[in-house]
Amino acid sequence: PAERRPECSHCSRPQKVCLCPFLPAHPLHISTYLYIIQHPAEENKVLRTVPLLAACLPKDKCKIKIGRRFSEERDPELSTICRKSDTLILYPGAEAANLEEFILDSPVYPSTIIIIDGTWSQAKDIFYKNSLFRLPKQVQLKTSISSQYVIRAQPTNRCLSTLECAAVALSILEKNNYIQETLLRPLQALCSFQLQHGAQIRLSKEHLLKNGLYPKPMPKNKRKLRKMELLMNSVKI
Repeated sequence: PAERRPECSHCSRPQKVCLCPFLPAHPLHISTYLYIIQHPAEENKVLRTVPLLAACLPKDKCKIKIGRRFSEERDPELSTICRKSDTLILYPGAEAANLEEFILDSPVYPSTIIIIDGTWSQAKDIFYKNSLFRLPKQVQLKTSISSQYVIRAQPTNRCLSTLECAAVALSILEKNNYIQETLLRPLQALCSFQLQHGAQIRLSKEHLLKNGLYPKPMPKNKRKLRKMELLMNSVKI
């Protein structure tokens, strides 16, 4: 196997393309605890966003747990967090409350938010196959911003990377838009650098389908075909 290029110990990028100049000089002051549940396949992706997120936040406020399955016996710390009334999990769906509206009505102000890091199918698998993650209040972002993570394909234009989700959620919980700007700066630099060095803008599957540009044959499986049709009609799935 090819030898791995030396990495920067702070931003985890190859040293030649270190993004530290785009990170805040000091970790952001936040009161919210952030738990990232990372699918094992994300750990070795070159263009992953979680190390950039972790590099911007205090170490005691950003914890990353890697795995597919979590249980009370194996993960007593995570189990305790999930059972607390002030813990939220960010995962979109019919059961999810919009975060901005939820914090206005909630009798207990949230202290912790859990975000799942992986592809959409990996995140779905982690959320639905771990009963622990059904304990916290489920919330979603009512945001119309399009992802700036243009070098990795997303299912729809509204799908955000883990870093973008964390940036929006923390800025809402902390009532501070500067957090969102600060966390997105290294992502913008990463995309800009990759595009300057030959990376292609990866349009979402939704965009490709709607504009007749989808390069693969349509699936024969009825369930998958139905998902494609929903994407083309901008229905949330």
